[in-house]
Amino acid sequence: MRNIALILFLTFVLCSCSTYGPSEGTSAATPIPKPATAENKPTPNYAARMPNTIAATGEKVIVVDPNVHAWGAYGANGDLIRGGLATAGGNWCPDIGRRCHTRSGSFRIQSLGSASCKSTIYPLPRGGAPMPYCMFFNGNQGLHGSYNVVDGNASHGCVRLHVDDAEWIRFDFAHIGTKVIVKSY
Repeated sequence: MRNIALILFLTFVLCSCSTYGPSEGTSAATPIPKPATAENKPTPNYAARMPNTIAATGEKVIVVDPNVHAWGAYGANGDLIRGGLATAGGNWCPDIGRRCHTRSGSFRIQSLGSASCKSTIYPLPRGGAPMPYCMFFNGNQGLHGSYNVVDGNASHGCVRLHVDDAEWIRFDFAHIGTKVIVKSY
């Protein structure tokens, strides 16, 4: 009798684990949610943080908004062409003991660098940090690729972009003189 009870119990348990589908009688497996990992986590659409259009200026413009941690490349007609995640200057840089915001305002790209661009200043004391596809627009401040782009403001003043975004801007969008607008914090 004990064995029959055990068999019935196991049959119930095993059968209760089967999946059940819609009321039409079909049997479809109910997907088990996977824990979020780098492989299945959706990538946020950082370009959606930027306006789809800005006032037409008759020239290409790159807009950086440190408040939403994003950048947008706009055509001469003011339409957003591409955008992405941007890490602007931080509120405090402990290694230099001061605020290191990216200066807000309207600037022009002064130089276009290659994949081998490196900082001459950071890390202290001798520099050497990789800055692929650097495009300086305000003295030592520029747009550049980085392997440390975060959804926040944490740089020494440059605007960090994903390397593929910096490469696209460098070769497919910007030229010497392209306008860069950095919004206020």
